[in-house]
Amino acid sequence: METKDGFLVINKGKGCTSHDCVKQIRSLLNIKRVGHTGTLDPEVIGTLPIAIGSATRFIQYLPQGKTYIGQIKLGIRTNTDDIHGEIINQKSWPKISHEKLDQYLNRFRGIIKQIPPKVSSVHVNGERAYKKSFRNEIFELAPREVKIEELILMKWDQLNGIIEIKIKCSAGTYIRAIARDIGKILNSEGCLLQLKRISASGFDERDSIKISDIEKEKRGGNSKKFIIPIISALNHISTFILSNEEQINFWRTGRAIKVDLNYFQESNSFDYKKPIKVIDQKQTLLGIGFLNEDQSYINPKLVLNAK
Repeated sequence: METKDGFLVINKGKGCTSHDCVKQIRSLLNIKRVGHTGTLDPEVIGTLPIAIGSATRFIQYLPQGKTYIGQIKLGIRTNTDDIHGEIINQKSWPKISHEKLDQYLNRFRGIIKQIPPKVSSVHVNGERAYKKSFRNEIFELAPREVKIEELILMKWDQLNGIIEIKIKCSAGTYIRAIARDIGKILNSEGCLLQLKRISASGFDERDSIKISDIEKEKRGGNSKKFIIPIISALNHISTFILSNEEQINFWRTGRAIKVDLNYFQESNSFDYKKPIKVIDQKQTLLGIGFLNEDQSYINPKLVLNAK
């Protein structure tokens, strides 16, 4: 049976790795080409978009931002920068008002540099940092630039030293590192207590389902009910419509196509250097292309059903 290509938005529970979810989907749908759009730590819950079939080729063209709601525990530093690691230092936290704490958080708004946790998937000399960490090797990670688009202080529990935040950030941001660094700027320690991702890659938790929901539908013979079409995940990018069979043939054989502005639809964030989705007049997705420098031709980059 032919598999429907597209995206599933999984509501991941605790204790399950992102790869575990991929393996379960692979088995349930009986398809090899399955991948997630960004790892969630095993203890982090929430939105995990998963690509099915040819949708795996479009992961890089999805929106990159992610949004989380998390709790930070002050007074504790661990080797993993979350509450599940080994405690390596403890320190009291300051008495501080909600307003003053929010002012401190200004240091984490906008474009910032952060050092990833040592227990992370960052590469160090060709090897994942967490492997070196588990062997108790001594090494340093370089700071990385990330963008914090929004950071809202939702709650401050002075008695227990727990900060609750909502954070919208770029891909590659470590919320564990933010928890650690907030502790530092308050002259205390900090680690991530719990975390939930509420949006990722353009998908929201409102659209999410549990893997058990797919299992139920499979028993009823409709396991692909929840798959979101690829084109629905690309609303954020501009569109070029191929107007005739000659253009479609050019496209499928990898040839550049002259741009007619009557068949071009710009997104709100149009930039000729950004990817453009290419469709036919029946709204069928044909692939991804890029405009040349003078914006007179569109060059194929990803072609579905290539000849």
